[in-house]
Amino acid sequence: MSALAEPVYTRPRIEWSAIFAGAIGAAGISFALHAFAVGIGLAVASTAPTWRDSSPGLWFLSGLYLLFVALAAFGFGGYIAGRMRAPLNADARDSQFGDGMHGLITWALAIVFTAILALGLAATGSRALAPNGGDAGAAQSVAGENIIASELDELFWSDRPIPDLTYRRAEAGRILLKSSSHDGVPQRDREYLTSVVAATTQAPPEAARERVDREIAAAGRELHRARVAGVLQAFFIGAALFVGAAVAWFAACEGGHEREANILPLWDWSFRRRAYPVRDVGRPL
Repeated sequence: MSALAEPVYTRPRIEWSAIFAGAIGAAGISFALHAFAVGIGLAVASTAPTWRDSSPGLWFLSGLYLLFVALAAFGFGGYIAGRMRAPLNADARDSQFGDGMHGLITWALAIVFTAILALGLAATGSRALAPNGGDAGAAQSVAGENIIASELDELFWSDRPIPDLTYRRAEAGRILLKSSSHDGVPQRDREYLTSVVAATTQAPPEAARERVDREIAAAGRELHRARVAGVLQAFFIGAALFVGAAVAWFAACEGGHEREANILPLWDWSFRRRAYPVRDVGRPL
């Protein structure tokens, strides 16, 4: 009697069901952790007009948190992608490479899912945070209102009733934004802004000029701080994503190893790995 032929599995090289499962799991964890961070104010930048704190300690803490999110989200997603693949009759090294590639594709797809969620929230939040320009249309300056809102408030302080400042405030915001440029605010713009402040607040010309110089200097400092915070945040995000790629690869390989060994560690409340007998295809236990 001839021995039974070894069964041959005909599976595609890429199993998208396992990849989508891992990507959705990673995106869900990442979104939940980032929502928690936003809730406790753990960010090096913000669109809130009253935000001013961007100390080096907060930068470092935010970077560590982004790294933690990458380890948790992509590690979990990569493990799911490797663990949920069907068993393969293949060389161990080839199987490990396939598991790692599934983890890497899961990492990329999870980034896409998270970016779509973030863009949707940003589009919703920007409408809530943007100043109401009424019928001014293009006259409103969202960047000026969000980054240097306090400087614009102080620029037009007055104890007298003043008319609608929608256009003047947006115009002053665009002038103050020039304080972060290499040449700074031109003298012509300074003189024009001084005349606008003097006419609006009924302040003496010398007091208006002093106020304009003070707020231009303050706006330059805040814009520089916001720019540094943005660069650091982009660096932290990029570094965390690269670490997440490596974590997803190795987590998927670990999930594939436990799949081949038929180890189910998550349902054993004693926190010990327990191996279960592997069932041969076509042969009852």
